[in-house]
Amino acid sequence: MTVGDFVVQRLRDWKVKQVFAYPGDGINGIVAAFGKADNDPLFIQTRHEEMAAFAAVGYAKFSNDVGVCLATSGPGAIHLLNGLYDAKLDHVPVVAIVGQTARTAQGGSFQQEVDLHALFHDVASFLIDVTVPEQLPNALDRAFRTAAAERAPAVVIIPNDVQEQEYEAPKHEFKHIPSSPPSRPSSVVVPAQDEVRRAAEVLNSGSKVAVLIGQGAREAAAEVTEVAELLGAGVAKALLGKDVLPDDLPFVTGSIGLLGTRPSYEMMRDCDRLLIIGSNFPYSQFLPKFGAARGVQVDVDGRAIGMRYPTEVNLVGDARETLRALIPLLERKADRSWRESIEKNVERWWEVLQRQAMVPADPVNPMRIVHELSERLPHNAIVTADSGSATNWYARLLKIRGGVRSSLSGTLATMGCAVPYALGAAFAQPDRPLIALVGDGAMQMNGMAELLTLRHHNIRCIVCVFHNNDLNQVTWELRAMGGAPKFEPSQTLPDLSYADFARSIGLQGIEVDSPDQLGPAWDTALAHAGTTVLDVRCDPNVPPIPPHATFDQIKDMTEAVLRGDPDAWDIMSRGLRTKIQELLP
Repeated sequence: MTVGDFVVQRLRDWKVKQVFAYPGDGINGIVAAFGKADNDPLFIQTRHEEMAAFAAVGYAKFSNDVGVCLATSGPGAIHLLNGLYDAKLDHVPVVAIVGQTARTAQGGSFQQEVDLHALFHDVASFLIDVTVPEQLPNALDRAFRTAAAERAPAVVIIPNDVQEQEYEAPKHEFKHIPSSPPSRPSSVVVPAQDEVRRAAEVLNSGSKVAVLIGQGAREAAAEVTEVAELLGAGVAKALLGKDVLPDDLPFVTGSIGLLGTRPSYEMMRDCDRLLIIGSNFPYSQFLPKFGAARGVQVDVDGRAIGMRYPTEVNLVGDARETLRALIPLLERKADRSWRESIEKNVERWWEVLQRQAMVPADPVNPMRIVHELSERLPHNAIVTADSGSATNWYARLLKIRGGVRSSLSGTLATMGCAVPYALGAAFAQPDRPLIALVGDGAMQMNGMAELLTLRHHNIRCIVCVFHNNDLNQVTWELRAMGGAPKFEPSQTLPDLSYADFARSIGLQGIEVDSPDQLGPAWDTALAHAGTTVLDVRCDPNVPPIPPHATFDQIKDMTEAVLRGDPDAWDIMSRGLRTKIQELLP
């Protein structure tokens, strides 16, 4: 058995079913081992190492397990970096196995020799060079255990000459490190009872309670619902927690922040108590003004406590078990007026969004793309969203129902993640329909290439392209924040038919260039057993105006547009017609 053989065997011992990878001579010893092992676990060849890392992140997000990726030395290792940072910032467990130049050549400026410790130092929670066979299995086992325990990436570097050596187990002697068999022990952290009691006192003493949940509350959905019911509270969701509670619950106010909803904004503005559960939402300007509300925070990671708001009681513990300890101490609010006002605002907000989605545009209103999907969204679907203007419409208009799961690159907000996320999700939950919401900029960046991987594995997935020939989010940021009109050489994308491209590689491609085609197109795509590219030509001039935008902000953007923006008249027209829907009775 070579070291490469042992690596593949140890992956099986860890119940790894697939590894997202791209080959290269820096990992020849491991690639050969996959072949000798009859491709168990599966070697899933992506089109690029960055996509392998993203797919591992997607797998981890939708499986609650460790994702694994594999790359060669030098450029392959460098390409992993963006996906691993995505894992780090969204607290996702990923193990990356990376090749390295042979030990005899290291330090000699050899081909593809890169200082991998310097490269991965900031991103990896555990980073190890395997220089002799006896370091295994401890190196791999610690990588898996650390990634799972810290919900972060871990990196194992194996020079290519070591991969081909005969494997020797560590001996029972000085300076050898043995390892226990692979296992995933579970542990539940619960805060001290006196701290839980203090938290209950803070929450019971308020009359207008707001709850903010993130992905850390995912396993505590029932408990969050019970807490909200007892306290008469509304529940806002950070983007990574969008799928924790369904949006058809009348007290769920939807997303919070720049991409958020008016009910979430108003609830945070007016509350007198704030309970944060499993969220590290960074934009404190969308939380209550400091001192306006007393706060309680629940998080399993003590490093995230008290970072965003001056919370009075901080409970470090598992969200579900902590809430279970808290619930018996909470008093049901007799006065339900705060809750009733939240529910009334939520009901009206969904009506406003429906009207905004129906505002005419040229040719299709991008809001309507997600609205029509929400009307048809299967209750067991998985939705991934890319970074860009499409994120706005995903955040506000996608109505989570049933057991729908969804995610995006939350903290890194990197482009190009939605399609490889869907690839990873396909292996995490193979029986669920997949939908990737992708801007045409991200699609051109790497989504088109990864369609080949979806086709190769016959994955059922809808890739919906917001086709507006514009790097639209940056265009709007230039207008609203930079006070500058659209700079076309930077922002305009080359045009092509994504549906034609899909058909050219054997996938179903559907073009949509009028609003009446949109609903039937979604129906056709959802009924298809393979991958469909839904190519929707949508209007780049429908502004993603935050519902809480002030007059001064709108004035600044208007002045920037009128300074010579090529689409000035369309922007003003679409913006006015969209915003006015909030004012109608």
